[in-house]
Amino acid sequence: MTKNKRLYLLDTNVLMHDPTALFRFEEHDIYLPMVVLEELDRAKKGVSEVARNVRQVSRFLNELMHGDGSDDKEGAAVNLDQGIALIQPEGLNLQIGTGRLYFQTQALAKGHALLGDHSLADNEILLAALTLSHERPDLEIVLVSKDINLRIKAAIHGILAEDYHNDRALDDLSLLYTGLNERDGAFWERHNTEDSWTEEGRTFYRIARQADDAWYPNQCLRLEGDHGIEALVREVGDEHVVFELAQDHRRANLSVWGIQARNPEQNFALNLLMDPEIDFVTLLGTAGTGKTLLTLAAGLAQTMDEKRYREIIVTRATVSVGEDIGYLPGTEEEKMTPWMGALTDNLEFLTEPDGADQSGGAFSTAWGRSATQELLTSKIKVRSLNFMRGRTFLNRYLIIDEAQNITPKQMKTLITRAGPGTKIVCLGNVEQIDTPYLTETTSGLTYAIDRFKDWAHAGHITLKRGERSRLADFASQAL
Repeated sequence: MTKNKRLYLLDTNVLMHDPTALFRFEEHDIYLPMVVLEELDRAKKGVSEVARNVRQVSRFLNELMHGDGSDDKEGAAVNLDQGIALIQPEGLNLQIGTGRLYFQTQALAKGHALLGDHSLADNEILLAALTLSHERPDLEIVLVSKDINLRIKAAIHGILAEDYHNDRALDDLSLLYTGLNERDGAFWERHNTEDSWTEEGRTFYRIARQADDAWYPNQCLRLEGDHGIEALVREVGDEHVVFELAQDHRRANLSVWGIQARNPEQNFALNLLMDPEIDFVTLLGTAGTGKTLLTLAAGLAQTMDEKRYREIIVTRATVSVGEDIGYLPGTEEEKMTPWMGALTDNLEFLTEPDGADQSGGAFSTAWGRSATQELLTSKIKVRSLNFMRGRTFLNRYLIIDEAQNITPKQMKTLITRAGPGTKIVCLGNVEQIDTPYLTETTSGLTYAIDRFKDWAHAGHITLKRGERSRLADFASQAL
């Protein structure tokens, strides 16, 4: 081992979270205690995301030890005391490192006063870090874990401990793309209007691009003041930017399935949701901002009225907020029903007579409401996230609710299910993450927002103003 290198000791949860973590430490070496291998072995069975990740780690380790993965004599004769070169397998496009992988090959000394119960895996991992720090004082031993309590215990024992950062889409949530560019009335003075025209009832402007401007496709532009407008960026060039005036869905004649936007962000959201050229939409916002209602209304309008999509598919991560209520009876859709309270609540609102009458009303009787709700339900399918792998959705409107609880890998699995003519909408609030080891900067929703902001067929908007009720608004701010 080289003197100036760090030696990273990996906790089991790091590999469970990201199997490629083995290859993400550049020139530094990695150490795996025996208890980590035992925990991986116990978690390898099943169809969960963690089990799949653990099996991938095992395949990576096997390939590192035996080259091509075969159990030949040359592979079996590898000298573990000298470490194994961390040569990344084919198919991984990571930065190539020069470190080596070391395994625990000797028993650890017992009896540290502060460690407590030595039967706990965390204490065994911490003991391995302490042993390494005593045996190799020339190296900087770093314990990498997503377990906050283990990092605290390591700090108490004088061991440098860090969270695993390579899975972060951003260093700080404040850097996350909001999808909205708000400018003051001096916008027209700073930007020369090169051209303006009308095409099929839509108004476009072409402006000269300034050197310090950061524009993204389908970004929302809002100008305040007397000459204020709301527009969407349609083309981003090196020298110019083209934007289109947004439809005003706050007007009754432009309502979507009886729903009118109540603020500029909701208006931008409906513009993105109703645009057939946008295949992927992400809506971020706190509770009560209207994410689910707007998405469902746009989906019903395009499925029932415009016949653009064959049906609406709704899915979400089944992560409990409180205690689990146990196994649920019935079919896949019946099992998912308790998780889809937001869907049923908004569907009831969309079929209310008062809400419908404002747009010309079709549900004037109890029979009409019942028939309409049955018709809408037949066009809305609820599916479990667990059975999405391997499927292909053609001409579907796919809603991924509570997307903040989805890992980046799960998000990739879902988005790649889209076939021709399918639109995917991701909804979530990164302040309400319930999945263990996921944070605001490592959530699949954050990951998708950041990676899709430059794509011409994706759009994002962060909803800020709550429109549920004055009670809900005050609670979200005060509690």
